[in-house]
Amino acid sequence: MKYYMLVLAILVTLMATVLSAGTPPGGGKGEAGFEKLKSLAGTWKGKDQEGKPITLTYKVVSAGSSIMETLDVGENQEAMITMYHLDGDRLTMTHYCSLGNQPRMRAEKTAKDSKTLKFSFVDATNMSSPKDSHMHNLVITIKDEDHFAQEWTMWKDDKADHSATFDFARVK
Repeated sequence: MKYYMLVLAILVTLMATVLSAGTPPGGGKGEAGFEKLKSLAGTWKGKDQEGKPITLTYKVVSAGSSIMETLDVGENQEAMITMYHLDGDRLTMTHYCSLGNQPRMRAEKTAKDSKTLKFSFVDATNMSSPKDSHMHNLVITIKDEDHFAQEWTMWKDDKADHSATFDFARVK
């Protein structure tokens, strides 16, 4: 009888280990903003400020622990990639910019009923100085399940240089 109880205990422990192995950081619940970004999975169409078509694709990757955003502008496929993930309970992102730098930003805590995610600059790689041009802020506003906007703010010489807003509609 003791042998069967030992085998059963080992099996239960093994099953619990296997089931928890795919659980993303943060206890599997995720932060509210991360869950909002997951809802954007799919393809989106919009236009840049010059009227050129933009395609934005969101894909949940790495066993649900990251979200990859791919930006295609006209003929320039995969112009930029942005990766979103949780760092503990904080939503963070790294933007692989066409400027050649990689700013990292952190989102403000987001209430479940909020439609806005606000990211602010933390640091960057591949910049010789903080005065170099870089994306410094990102605001994502989810209007409904088929429409959202991004507002990117570029910084140069330690201050906001300009912002650009893009509206997107889900491709069905």
